[in-house]
This record gives sequence, C-alpha cells and structure tokens, in this order.
Amino acid sequence: MATRTSTPTLEHRVDTDAFRQVLSRFCSGVTIITGLTEDGGRTVPAGLTCQSFFSLSLDPALVAFSVARTSSTWPKIAPSGAFCVNVLSSAQQMLCRSFAVSGSDKFAGQDWLPAPATGSPALPGSLAWIDCAVDTVHPGGDHWLVVGRVLHLQAADHEADPLLYYRAAFRRPAAA
Repeated sequence: MATRTSTPTLEHRVDTDAFRQVLSRFCSGVTIITGLTEDGGRTVPAGLTCQSFFSLSLDPALVAFSVARTSSTWPKIAPSGAFCVNVLSSAQQMLCRSFAVSGSDKFAGQDWLPAPATGSPALPGSLAWIDCAVDTVHPGGDHWLVVGRVLHLQAADHEADPLLYYRAAFRRPAAA
C-alpha cells in the first residue's frame, strides 16, 4: 500500500485548458436529461444534453449526472423532483445538438412519451431511458451533482450504436 508523503493544498489550481484537453481523452456516452416544468400555468417538457451521466449504486438503484450551475434548463426541471435520462443512439446526433442549445424550444416538433413513474419525457429512438426521482443534489465546484433514485427503466427493442463523445466530437464505436 502506498503512503502519501505530501498533502495537496486547497490553493492548488490546475490549468483549465489542460484539464479540458486531458479529460477529453475519456470517452463517454451522451444522454438527454428531460423533465417537466411549469410555464404560464401549463406543464411543458424541458431537456438538456448531458455526457456526465453514470450509474452510482445497484442497491438502492441510483444514477447521477452533473450539470453546470449556469444551466438555464436544470432550474426549470429541478422543482418537479423528477427527471428521465435518455441514452442516445448514434442516429440521434442532431437531436443531441438541438438539446445543447440554450434558450430554444428544444421540444418543438419533437415526439415524446411520458415515462411511467414520473411522466418525464422519454424520447423515441433512444437506446434506453431511466425514469428517476431526485434523491439529492450536491454542490461540486461550478456544477451540481444530481443523484436520482431509479423508479423505472427500459432498454430499446432495437439494436443501434451508442452516441459517444470523445475529444470534443461525437463518435460512434469502431466495428469489432
């Protein structure tokens, strides 16, 4: 077992450009986090593109994602106490891009189905969706870490490649 000989100081800073470049070497799947919000007395869907999603626990079933504190969409979804994670296929790259744009009506012309437990939008064509209740939200630097308790989930009945994000670009898996 290794023994630590020094303790990092709280003042230590990492160059943000180097941080971004190094972590771009970590390939991740891409999701769209969706939920419902109130707008002028109507319940409407809202969503955001997210590639910082991961499974957290099997028992209880928990997932998590991080979202920038500057997000204009997460504050709309958060009060509902629920969200749905839509795992994107490589065929959904344009959808992914449209949900990444701030301030637009991301659901204009977009079909969706209410997820069974929360009613949050499940997007057709996704590889899977995970319907969640917000369990906890933790501060994490310039992001929030959102932990969701899984209430219902489903994998698609079709085979497709996942949409991947690597080195600041969308990718698809190489053929085996």
